[in-house]
Amino acid sequence: MKILILGGGVIGTTTAHYLAEAGHEVEVVDRQPGVALETSFANAGEVSPGYSSPWAGPGVPIKAVKWLLMKHGPLVIRPLLDPAMWSWVSRMLVNCTSARYAVNKARMVPIAEYSRDMLKALRASTGIAYDERSQGTLQLFRTQKQVDGTAGDIEVLKQFNVPYEVLDPAGCIAAEPALAAVREKFKGGLRLPGDETGDCQMFTTKLAEHCTARGVKFRFGTSIEKIVASGGAVTGVVTSAGLLTADAYVVALGSYSPVLLKPLGLGVPVYPIKGYSITVPITDAGGAPESTVMDETYKVAITRLGNRIRVGGTAEISGYDMKLREARRDTLMHSVGDLFPGGGDLSKASFWCGLRPMTPDGPPIVGQAGPKNLYLNTGHGTLGWTMACGSGRVLADVISARKPEIDVSQLGLQRYA
Repeated sequence: MKILILGGGVIGTTTAHYLAEAGHEVEVVDRQPGVALETSFANAGEVSPGYSSPWAGPGVPIKAVKWLLMKHGPLVIRPLLDPAMWSWVSRMLVNCTSARYAVNKARMVPIAEYSRDMLKALRASTGIAYDERSQGTLQLFRTQKQVDGTAGDIEVLKQFNVPYEVLDPAGCIAAEPALAAVREKFKGGLRLPGDETGDCQMFTTKLAEHCTARGVKFRFGTSIEKIVASGGAVTGVVTSAGLLTADAYVVALGSYSPVLLKPLGLGVPVYPIKGYSITVPITDAGGAPESTVMDETYKVAITRLGNRIRVGGTAEISGYDMKLREARRDTLMHSVGDLFPGGGDLSKASFWCGLRPMTPDGPPIVGQAGPKNLYLNTGHGTLGWTMACGSGRVLADVISARKPEIDVSQLGLQRYA
């Protein structure tokens, strides 16, 4: 079949790889001049199946109030006269129960674990390198209350057989030696040794090169205007390059997926949640993190990517606003400067923001939807890099009429019916 993929981020590109591998003729369309130049460009760098949890959970509404009052809080809400914003927020609040959290996490963990396995296999088969490391994630607790509050998280990790280590300060320093310089600033940690790190944009760029060599066509600098459907099937996509046609179509446009799909009568509950990052050149390798440290107080991820430190965080609910706000930079600078004061040159940090495509319940939307030849691969939130290879592989299986290796029946759009 000829398959047209709308979106050239990490999700669209991994989907293209697996579809080409399955023998299909694949074309990827993106408005940018290259792949992974929007949300995939400078994310936190974590491939974290162990952290694959819904944002909506018991206690989150109360925590949200606290976060909104913090100087360097992880949550920012900029109210808009946007029905989609308030619909998404209300649907998320409905999912903030223990029962819904359990259901939603049970849908997220399998695809995340499978995705990590697919990434390892892809890396082995292609030889792609992207400043990757397989040294786990350390969730760092600054207060004893945070340490004491891990019981619920640990029970969930046990339930899904996710390897973990509960560490005292000495154990944290053994995992991340640079923390020895700030030993008085934390009380302990929870380490997930199965997690990985890597530069998502570097990975996507190299995978696109690999795809091109296999015959995948990338059409860059092309805006996508609308999907045309007739008789229960998509008949083409109107773009700035004219009408593009195929046998099947994949929407992998992240936060912009709902905008394109709404005229088809498809209500896709994905909303943009803005995240920020800074990238800091390392000046002292011994003072930098070895892998990823998650600063639990500020919900900031500090990741080693080759000779750089990537610092990512903040959930800003402000629609499609892409303004870089200095207060968010200050939060990221504060966290990394406090925990790794000698690791990098903060004066040379680059500042970035991107729109995470979040669903109100947490799991992504992967599968067929609406017209019979239309497929979705969107809504991965903060876990697009984590879930990309798994999502791309299972969707390629679905389109190719092969049974996926894991059950993805609960990841479709129909779960919102």
